[in-house]
Amino acid sequence: MASNDPERREEEETGETAAGEDEDTGAQIAPIVRLEEVSVTTGEEDEDILLDLKAKLYRFDKEGNQWKERGTGSVKILKHKETGKSRLVMRQVKTLKICANHLILPSIKLQEHAGNDKSCVWHATDYSDGELKDETFCIRFGSVDNCKLFMETVENQAEALGKKDEKDSEDVTDAAGELEKLSVSKNKGEEKTKDEASATVDVKKSSSAETEAA
Repeated sequence: MASNDPERREEEETGETAAGEDEDTGAQIAPIVRLEEVSVTTGEEDEDILLDLKAKLYRFDKEGNQWKERGTGSVKILKHKETGKSRLVMRQVKTLKICANHLILPSIKLQEHAGNDKSCVWHATDYSDGELKDETFCIRFGSVDNCKLFMETVENQAEALGKKDEKDSEDVTDAAGELEKLSVSKNKGEEKTKDEASATVDVKKSSSAETEAA
């Protein structure tokens, strides 16, 4: 029996509607579009992550003589598994657009930004825009500890690469010296062979002369 009370009638209708919504009909609806899994390549697959920190990056605009924000996101120090070379890569947090991408060379020098111990500055030949550019960067972290950790990691990789280059140079010098020794030994051997051949000819000539005299 229907109720004349509008509020009670609304509650009854609402209850019936809710009961209808909760009812399981057992029907299965197949998706209209089937989405296939897509593999994403970042170019970092052959590298080990040495450091991954959140930060904000700035680039110094020489024409405007001012710092301009480059992006906020994750800065990584990556080391290649085969070559041993390290690089710095930073991507913006939402778009994943690269805002810094350069090798860590032995010549890189980092220093704290004046008046802010959470920031540091350095120069690098950057490739984030698809072409090599000399840039001056400033990066700011959320804490002093993260800034120090970043600077130490970069400096350690630069120092390690410098030692590796020195060792490679020494190996090349040593190899050149060994080749020179082999070349000298070979030349001496050739000279000795020529002397022996000359002596043999002289012996033959002497024997021939003795035969004719007899």
